[in-house]
Amino acid sequence: MKTNSLLLFLSIAFVLTFTDYATLYAQEDSNKFIVVLDAGHGGKDPGKPSKEGYKEKDIALKIVLEVGKELEKDPNIKVVYTRTKDVFVDLFVRGKIANEAKADLFVSVHCNAHNTQAYGSETYVLGIHRNDTNFNVAKAENEVIYLEDDYEKNYEGFNPNSPGSFIGLTLMQEEYLDQSILLASLVQKNFTNALKRKDRGVKQAGFIVLHQTIMPSILVETGFITNKEEGAYLNSNKGQLEMSTAIKNAILEYKNSIYQNVDDFVYKELETKMTAASEPDEIYNNIVFKVQIAASSKEIDLKPYNFKGLEDVSREKINGLYKYYYGYTSNYTKIKDFQTYAKSRGYGTSFIVAFKEGKSIPLEEALKSTAN
Repeated sequence: MKTNSLLLFLSIAFVLTFTDYATLYAQEDSNKFIVVLDAGHGGKDPGKPSKEGYKEKDIALKIVLEVGKELEKDPNIKVVYTRTKDVFVDLFVRGKIANEAKADLFVSVHCNAHNTQAYGSETYVLGIHRNDTNFNVAKAENEVIYLEDDYEKNYEGFNPNSPGSFIGLTLMQEEYLDQSILLASLVQKNFTNALKRKDRGVKQAGFIVLHQTIMPSILVETGFITNKEEGAYLNSNKGQLEMSTAIKNAILEYKNSIYQNVDDFVYKELETKMTAASEPDEIYNNIVFKVQIAASSKEIDLKPYNFKGLEDVSREKINGLYKYYYGYTSNYTKIKDFQTYAKSRGYGTSFIVAFKEGKSIPLEEALKSTAN
């Protein structure tokens, strides 16, 4: 009970602290898409060990700098780094950098390790650990707080070795979970399809560095430096260039799909029609489903010609960002048809979101309710 109360206090303090940052920080590039790139570890924290002598901190930094160099070629993108050289940066400071920059995305890059010849790439979003493997990965990354000065003060009793300490970690990131999962999925898709790396999937775990941010955030485990072949690949110029290109492409795909310039669209009638649901209705009491089709820093008039002919589009402003939804129903079967139709109109990365009593909740949680 004491731990839960402490976590609640920390979450409230965190909200109040970064609300002040968001209010006071003047962002000179407010019209740009801001990406914060975080190279894991650094300085006195080398990261995970490798028998071959590969250093996670160096590999992560080289990949991040290459990602940033490519993204900066786009005049509409601003890149912010948590570190550009071999220095130690506290986890809470990394989050502070992203929040003060009012970033649109936070991407943290790491390498994995294991006592076997495990291999493959995986990307994490914040969530309470679902199994021992996810917990252990997060635990290894979180233990860096012991190298920080005044870590007991900065994290108020958080214990990386205690599963109970993770209970409150998702409070600040729940609002961005869908977008974080989308970006993580795009990263994994590029690793798998373009680079033919083993896909270990998109996972949830309690990473402190993700908890510190108030925007869509992911942590990329690019591969295992403890695997003989994969470690050599990640330590090579070729491997670092390919991995950085895949991450960069995923970020651009995310930007293009979520932050669409919807008001420049000229509506042309399409022949595609919504088809009747072939599955039985699944009605969820007190739950409303919508399809998120776009998000923009600009307020767009809710006219069909602005949304590729879609009617009944709604809008909600969340943390300075306008989100646009198509459909409104408690019928999960029907909302899936709405999503299919939205995709046929050109919103290929649209996704279903859920609301309860007017508040956004994770889709997974909504579907755990009993359908009529």
